[in-house]
Amino acid sequence: MLGSARLTAFVATTDSARSRPFYESVLGLRFLSDDRFALVFDSNGTTLRIQKVERFQPLPFTALGWQVAGIQHVVSTLTKLGVAFERYSFLQQDGLGIWTSPAGAKVAWFKDPDGNLLSVWESGAAE
Repeated sequence: MLGSARLTAFVATTDSARSRPFYESVLGLRFLSDDRFALVFDSNGTTLRIQKVERFQPLPFTALGWQVAGIQHVVSTLTKLGVAFERYSFLQQDGLGIWTSPAGAKVAWFKDPDGNLLSVWESGAAE
């Protein structure tokens, strides 16, 4: 039933003035609107609503992820823009913080200003 409907993604922020430049200028999403309820962005045809909330506890797992081509370039560029990539002791990550899954996908995680865990990933040859 919903397979042909357009998806809207949601995350939360307690400080929209801090979140807007991160999503717009650092991540490069197209800004659509700002009202009393949410910041709204377009991410390659998917609507992202960053809900304005008073209190927020980030989830301990990935909230949003983007499939990219050339993950090393993407991670290097985001690092130059001030994004800090997460390091996990239980994963073997390369010098940029990129983990290669057993299936060959490459993934790197980072957080937005509110602590939402985000990722970029590149499909592996076996996928």
